[in-house]
Amino acid sequence: MSDDRGAATVEAAIAVCALLMVLAVAAAGVGTMIGQLRCTDAAREAARLVARGERDQALAAGKRIAPNAELTVHDEGGAVRVEVRGRSPLPGVRVGAEAFAVLEPG
Repeated sequence: MSDDRGAATVEAAIAVCALLMVLAVAAAGVGTMIGQLRCTDAAREAARLVARGERDQALAAGKRIAPNAELTVHDEGGAVRVEVRGRSPLPGVRVGAEAFAVLEPG
C-alpha cells in the first residue's frame, strides 16, 4: 500500500513541475508579445516626432514607451527611419520594430 502512495506522490510532483514549466513559458510568451507591442509603439511615436522636428522629444518618448529597448534614428534624405530593438523574457529571442516617416516641411 505504501508503494502505491509513493508512486502517486512522485507522479503528482512531476505533473506539478510540468505545469509550472508550461505556465512559465506561457508567461514569457506574453511578455515577449508585450515587448513587441512596446517596440512598435515606440518606433511609430518616435518617427512621428522626428518628422515634426522634435528629435529630443522623440528619443525621450521612445525610452518612456519601451524603457529597456535601444532606439536608433536613421536620416534618409527627406525621410526618417526609426529602429527600436529590445529583449524578450524568452532566452535568445529579440523583439523590435521599425517605423518610417516623411519629414514635414519647414
